[in-house]
Amino acid sequence: MNTTSVDLGFLEPCDLWLLTNKFFRSKLGGKPAWLELKNLPKPEDVLCTRCDKPLAFLCQVYAPIEEKDGCFHRVLYVFVCISASCESDGNARTIKVLRSQLPRRNAFYDYDPPDETVESPAVASPVPLCVVCGCRGPKRCGRCQSVNYCGVVHQRLDWSAGHKPVCGEEDSAVAARRKHSTFVFSECEIVTEPEEQESKPKLSEEENEKRQMEEFERLKSEGKVGVLDELPEEELDKYAGTVDQAEDKVFARFKKRTADAPDQVLRYERGGTPLWLSPIVPQTVPDCERCGSRRIFEFQVMPQLLSFLERDELDWGTLACYTCEASCNTEGYTEEWIFRQDVIDTTKPAN
Repeated sequence: MNTTSVDLGFLEPCDLWLLTNKFFRSKLGGKPAWLELKNLPKPEDVLCTRCDKPLAFLCQVYAPIEEKDGCFHRVLYVFVCISASCESDGNARTIKVLRSQLPRRNAFYDYDPPDETVESPAVASPVPLCVVCGCRGPKRCGRCQSVNYCGVVHQRLDWSAGHKPVCGEEDSAVAARRKHSTFVFSECEIVTEPEEQESKPKLSEEENEKRQMEEFERLKSEGKVGVLDELPEEELDKYAGTVDQAEDKVFARFKKRTADAPDQVLRYERGGTPLWLSPIVPQTVPDCERCGSRRIFEFQVMPQLLSFLERDELDWGTLACYTCEASCNTEGYTEEWIFRQDVIDTTKPAN
């Protein structure tokens, strides 16, 4: 077996206390295990930019950069919209990714790693948190003044989930343990291991794929991809086959690459290349708005995760996250860039 530069992420059950912020692990679902605890994102920073509703926390990836002192601890957080009426698009306006990082010596965590053999509580945030989603909660219940919310949407959700009959009788710790399964995903650890492959693709296959992609790019530059329904019928007949071949080739490569580890939910390769399902890829990736450095690919969330979530309102081919190449210093949290690629329907009948 050959080991690639890609780390694959898999879901594994874990004691939930090990998924709190002090143990620095990657995880799916639950509430965010915030890294920097003072300058948390504002409620408006984690709203869907299409429907203006709170985004749900999907996962976080612990991704330190050894050669940078300020990135000894570094976490990327992914949030998604779960509103069934909100249409997603490739610009990922319904998805956000936030980055936070700290040096080894910081104001929140011990210099040495914690003992993972003994259960211990999370490092508490001095900022009040929403009892529903775990994000910054600047609003309080007007009646009991004992629980906090990020806004009125989650206040109403908590009221209907059980706060109403006990308002004024329970403390914030009890309220924080209340289940909000309609908004919060089941919690699970994401563990990583190097990707292994039996052999590299043959040169002839690479050359053939390159030719297919070059032909696809030529069609795209001529405006003949994405607007095929506007072309005369004879033009459709001329180009549709080539476009379908390009799609099939990319999708076949995706299936072949993931066949040995079909339950992978994440692929991590900072500075690498995403494993696409379709030739419809981002044409430009915006530079970092803070420092001007280019953004590079860091990780992607795979479609296999959807089968675990079992949420009909969620759908994607892959979510590709690009981050600042310099991983520039930030106080608190800064937004990075993510691209949603949809699944190609390979079962559609040929024309």
